[in-house]
Amino acid sequence: MPYFDAASAAPLHPVARQALLASLDEGWADPARLYREGRRARLLLDAAREAAADAVGCRPDELVFTPSGTRALHDGIAGALAGRRRTGRHLVVSAVEHSAVLQSAAALEAAGGTCTQVPVDRTGRVAPGAYAAALRADTALAALQSANHEVGTEQPVAEVAEECRAAGVPLLVDAAQSLGWGRVADGWSLLTASAHKWGGPSGVGLLAVRKGVRFAPQGPADERESGRAPGFPDLPAIVAAAASLRAVQAEAAAEGARLRALVDRVRARVPELVRDVEVVGDPERRLPHLVTFSCLYVDGESLLHALDRAGFSVSSGSSCTSSTLTPSHVLRAMGVLSEGNVRVSLPSGTAEEDVERFLEVLPGVVASVREQLGAPTEAAAPAGETAELVIDTLGKRCPIPVIELAKAFPGVPVGGLVTVLSDDEAARLDVPAWCGMRGQEYVGERVVEGGVAYTVRRLS
Repeated sequence: MPYFDAASAAPLHPVARQALLASLDEGWADPARLYREGRRARLLLDAAREAAADAVGCRPDELVFTPSGTRALHDGIAGALAGRRRTGRHLVVSAVEHSAVLQSAAALEAAGGTCTQVPVDRTGRVAPGAYAAALRADTALAALQSANHEVGTEQPVAEVAEECRAAGVPLLVDAAQSLGWGRVADGWSLLTASAHKWGGPSGVGLLAVRKGVRFAPQGPADERESGRAPGFPDLPAIVAAAASLRAVQAEAAAEGARLRALVDRVRARVPELVRDVEVVGDPERRLPHLVTFSCLYVDGESLLHALDRAGFSVSSGSSCTSSTLTPSHVLRAMGVLSEGNVRVSLPSGTAEEDVERFLEVLPGVVASVREQLGAPTEAAAPAGETAELVIDTLGKRCPIPVIELAKAFPGVPVGGLVTVLSDDEAARLDVPAWCGMRGQEYVGERVVEGGVAYTVRRLS
């Protein structure tokens, strides 16, 4: 069964497996102890730190291992903010950061600090100068991911780092998605990553803090990992994580080129094979293995289940696949279609024939889900005489509001209005996205009893 969700967790790399098994026998003792077994464990830990630091591009004494990438982000942000508390309590992040960063920002605001979210364009990329404009005299820290976890767009880390350097503000880079493909551009002050994203074992994160960066670890003091990651280290997992990081970076140039060609094929073929599809993310400045697209008139959860039954494991940022029934904050910030969202992220070694079979299966799967939901067919009915039409979809979830809009639209003459009443947050993205894809005018929205009214004008 093809596994196409490497952005969530990559399969364990063979080198990681070998290193893990070997270090289970050699690295079980406490590396802080001076007896033989402890010294042996300490040698393994030091070697892993040196290998990881070389892959990151920092000094070994600047890097610590944490229990996860999320822990690295939380501790990195908290420590940097505390270290610069005399400067202020203002944090700058992009609107498409990982939820761990946004959770840290929310915690700061709850404690009386402030946070500015830098917007992104429709590809998910921050604009030149946007961070410089957001920095203030009381800004203690800025954070920016190297590449987005949902759509693959690479961020201008070097440019933002220079803007932060000029303002005297440290920059934390979340490199979870990109580190396996190579080092992050120079200029960062703090960097985090997570081993299970590059084929290492879960439960290992990295936190690198450059010398000279003011940093005050939070929580009770601990003598391990420079006081920045308390507790007994999972040494076998750490050794496996460092070994696999070195291995995947060595393979990155060749494997990245091969996977990029496969992803290019998906990006080009999906809109040809399936009507009413929007491929999102930057088409050029992106991770080599990841592509995301959204399908009109499709329930994301049903689509993922149908693809799973067809033998493909993929992910989604659609509100229909979440317990909160709200669209992904990444898709919302980009202002793109959220319904029927599919993220395909290919692990190393993905076979070309598996991608081809996915392209063969996808059109039928989408058509089946659309049929079950009563989506409109490609042929449109002739326009009627109704100058204005109100469609009540209150209480109905995505993609029903857009399906009902599309089914009723042919009955409105050119110049006429259609208003969709909805209490589903996804409609705020999906109705304007439908207009953009269909060449119609999105007039705007207004609050009504029980929800929001979204108005569309027919142009053709």
